[in-house]
Amino acid sequence: MNTQTTRPAHPMPPPSASPLTPSPRRSPAFLPDGPGGGKVLLGAIGQPAGQRIVLYGTGGAGKTTLTCQAPAPLAFFDLDDSLAILRPTLPPDVQRKLSRVDCRPAWGDIRQMLHLGGWDSIRTIVIDSVTRAEELAIEHTLATVPKSNGQKARNVEDYDYGKGYVHVYDTFLTLLGDLDQHARAGRNIVLICHECAANVPNPRGEDWLRYEPRLQNPASGKASIRLRVKEWADHVFFIGYDVDVQKGVGASRGGRTLYPVEQPFCMAKSRTLGRELELQKFDSTLWNTLFGESHAS
Repeated sequence: MNTQTTRPAHPMPPPSASPLTPSPRRSPAFLPDGPGGGKVLLGAIGQPAGQRIVLYGTGGAGKTTLTCQAPAPLAFFDLDDSLAILRPTLPPDVQRKLSRVDCRPAWGDIRQMLHLGGWDSIRTIVIDSVTRAEELAIEHTLATVPKSNGQKARNVEDYDYGKGYVHVYDTFLTLLGDLDQHARAGRNIVLICHECAANVPNPRGEDWLRYEPRLQNPASGKASIRLRVKEWADHVFFIGYDVDVQKGVGASRGGRTLYPVEQPFCMAKSRTLGRELELQKFDSTLWNTLFGESHAS
């Protein structure tokens, strides 16, 4: 007499497995009874974590000065060496709330500092600039990731089959992961970035130019650090000078505007802000709007 062993359609996970973790071949509908009584566990929405902000624009538009008004105390990764020159121009009460992370401008050093203790008193971490940080990520990648033949790559293009951009992308993602840990701990993150003019593909018509953060963005769209940072951020703000253009000639209106919403001329986004802001020097309107009037206390 032939006998067959009947196997359950959805085998139970081993005893050591978590009762809330389904096996790979198993639908969540078949979760065994556990602390949740066989039901999904629902909880209250917690307090907001730190906000992740990208601030980019033309050189000299006041990105660093504006960031110095963010919730204090602030800790700067001053990769562009601008803080020492800028600090004497800031109000004394702002100067007292700034500090510089003391590390070499090297990828490994930046990541090591983010993993060390001593951040409890800091409310805002600033990387100035993340454009320079990407250059350090490229240097680190070239030094640590060999080509398929084992030889050292001379530049990103020297890797086989365009893999250099993927390697740099993978390297850069580790920094975003480090910063996420701080955001979850309640610290705000501000990435200051330089700008570039980029072509925008338009499936519905002609392409056009606009300002975007100056970060890696291969034509294929794959391994785009620029697009990944946009997805990662809660806010992407563009700062631009106010300019009137008449018959191909531009004239400055003498002001600056922060754009929190996508425009034909700039990449931008915000989870909470819906209108542009006119900026004045040492203006805290942006931070008061994001964090409330008491943000500096």
